Amino acid sequence: MFSNPFFDDRADAGEKLAEAVVDEFGKLSLMPQKAVQPIVYALPRGGLPVAVPIARRLGCPLDVVVAKKITRPDNLELAIGAATADGHVLWEKQKQHNLRLQKLALPLAQNNAQSLLADLSPGRPNISAAGALAILVDDGIATGMTMAVAAKALQSQQPAALWICAPVAPADLMGFLAGMGDKVIVLETPHPFYSVSRFYGQFPQVETAEALRCLQQQTEWRS
Repeated sequence: MFSNPFFDDRADAGEKLAEAVVDEFGKLSLMPQKAVQPIVYALPRGGLPVAVPIARRLGCPLDVVVAKKITRPDNLELAIGAATADGHVLWEKQKQHNLRLQKLALPLAQNNAQSLLADLSPGRPNISAAGALAILVDDGIATGMTMAVAAKALQSQQPAALWICAPVAPADLMGFLAGMGDKVIVLETPHPFYSVSRFYGQFPQVETAEALRCLQQQTEWRS
């Protein structure tokens, strides 16, 4: 872990990120435009504890976009792309991958994403991003692959705007992230980066049951 982490845990990061998001959202009311309904979308599982304080502060729906890294069968640590449960795919452009490898690796990532989406379905709202302000949240961004494919999936629903939000991301990814949506809100951009977990005091794996409880919490602030 980082000797002086930016965040105690995901809940702490979520509260701090919520302050920044609510501040930016407040500026929208100053503009002469039709009010836009916000929807917070988390990348599960780790993004959900971070997204809860944001959705609570905005009093809006909390949903998920499930995206999984596509990894080489012989090296599960090496991401060669990312895929969402609803079929959107993004390949790492800087690496050449043969078609046989892609055909082997893609179904595994998609099956994993679909399985997790099914597990989380009981807590999801029945809502579309069409015409809404989609606020896409994760607990941190390392390579940007899963965030990028999740943004692609949301953009296909034609939201009024898409914001990319995370507590921490590498400084050299900010330009890439800016190309995904209409606004990027990242609290910390340290260098060197290494890994997301380095900047948290506590960064345990979020289990599916906890992720589902995060979604179910929205009954507290939504009537």
